[in-house]
Amino acid sequence: MAETTTGRRERKKAQTRQALADAAVRLFTEHGFDNVGVREVAEAADVSLSTLFKHFPSKEALVFDLDADVESALVTAVRDRDPGESVLHALRDHLVRTRTAVRTDDPTFVLVESTPALRDYARRMWSRHEKTLAATLADATGLAVDAPAVTALARFTLEAPSIARASEDPARAMRDLFALLENGWGTTPLARQDDRPGHDG
Repeated sequence: MAETTTGRRERKKAQTRQALADAAVRLFTEHGFDNVGVREVAEAADVSLSTLFKHFPSKEALVFDLDADVESALVTAVRDRDPGESVLHALRDHLVRTRTAVRTDDPTFVLVESTPALRDYARRMWSRHEKTLAATLADATGLAVDAPAVTALARFTLEAPSIARASEDPARAMRDLFALLENGWGTTPLARQDDRPGHDG
């Protein structure tokens, strides 16, 4: 009985959280982020203001309801990778499956990109993810958590989706980005000597 009660409670919490997130994105999209207060979001989801803050610590957080899930998935991609698979390939495949699936015309994506406060919040959020991912990479490889290779891969992993999504084929672009990271810029014209007239390299 206790397990059943706990299960119901968790489902209820998840439903409330989803209702708040849905109401927030709808209201922010219709009226603008700065023109909607958290009380209006709570009323639209039919919950109290105190309940809203139990689920979301700030107005900005309402838009990023999957924040913890995104971080957890990155960690899992590294820790639960197949035997013999590198962390580089594990992250590449995870991002191809998940982050490139986010459409640039998705209402939440459009809302974030058009709202400075939300863009800033997203940047801070990704910075937190970067630290967690770096710690996971260090643990998986034996490198120091502040080793340049660890820091660079963690940051690259979190920046790559925004670059890939700008392409007509995000999944291919993501693979190309990771190939560049794996093989280096020496394989591209960027590293070749400039042989234009008047340039000595």
